[in-house]
Amino acid sequence: MKSFSESYKAAGVDITAGYKAVELMKAHIARTKNEGCLDDVGGFGGCFGLPIAGMEEPVLVSGTDGCGTKVKMAILMDKHDTIGIDAVAMCVNDIICVGAKPLFFLDYIACGKNIPEKIAAIVSGVAEGCVQSGAALIGGETAEHPGMMPVEEYDLAGFAVGIVDKKKILDNTKMKAGDVVIALPSSGVHSNGFSLVRRVFDIDNNPDNLYVPCEKLGGASIAETLLTPTRIYVKPVLALLEKVNVKGISHITGGGFYENIPRSIPDGLSAKIEKAAVKVLPIFDLIAEVGNVPERDMYNTYNMGVGMSIVVPADEVDTALEVLKANGEDAYVIGEIVESDEGVIFC
Repeated sequence: MKSFSESYKAAGVDITAGYKAVELMKAHIARTKNEGCLDDVGGFGGCFGLPIAGMEEPVLVSGTDGCGTKVKMAILMDKHDTIGIDAVAMCVNDIICVGAKPLFFLDYIACGKNIPEKIAAIVSGVAEGCVQSGAALIGGETAEHPGMMPVEEYDLAGFAVGIVDKKKILDNTKMKAGDVVIALPSSGVHSNGFSLVRRVFDIDNNPDNLYVPCEKLGGASIAETLLTPTRIYVKPVLALLEKVNVKGISHITGGGFYENIPRSIPDGLSAKIEKAAVKVLPIFDLIAEVGNVPERDMYNTYNMGVGMSIVVPADEVDTALEVLKANGEDAYVIGEIVESDEGVIFC
């Protein structure tokens, strides 16, 4: 018999709603099971068997993140089945930059009120992100916070753990001038810079403006364009790592080009980016235009249409592009590595 507390419910926490949410999300979680899963949802800890066969020195790689104020977009649109993809993407896209294969993911949802159907919808997106990245959703937590946030609001975060053989951890010390920078296109704004987005479009005061079809966005509304989930690059990058000598990978998140690309480049070298080569998405042009945001700030806040950059030797560029395109990525060259300490140089 499941526990129940009338007093706790009167204080704003409905334990039975939590039980119902777990039952509703089980089918979504089942989609993510892989060979490492050892138990079902409902225990105190998620168990996972490490797939270390063939590895000389296995190393665990972890990453944690949330979706920022993009969650507010999901709440405004009352659409909760894709924001979970963002939560997974922000973590697994980070650990793949080390060369690690994601193993499992755990989520954390804090809400003003546990509405089981809404929580299950959120978890359905988390499960979809796990399927896209090959990670298992082995556990999580949903917490009601009455009095700390309005009943309709929630926040979502999580963390991923991956594995890589130590000898295969990406080593940027082998990078040199003349290596080439390849771009993997983003699906949109992803999950960064939404505080600025909200100010630019005056979302908090005039949310109705979001739903009007926008010609500059091909007829889509600003709202649906902004809520487009973050692209997950795990499987294409893992395929690339098997075929090409990858020297560095950057996940272009908060901080844009200026902060993220230098993180995968050693001192003494910089990425020289051909600005005209960057395939900027219309949403970024619209943000810059409506908000009168300087170009420098745009490239220092948003991915501008490039969700990930990859550095490979010049003589392996064609192979890299072929592998990526065979795995669903319309990759293209945006620059090269040069001797400099500027980090990123636009030309």
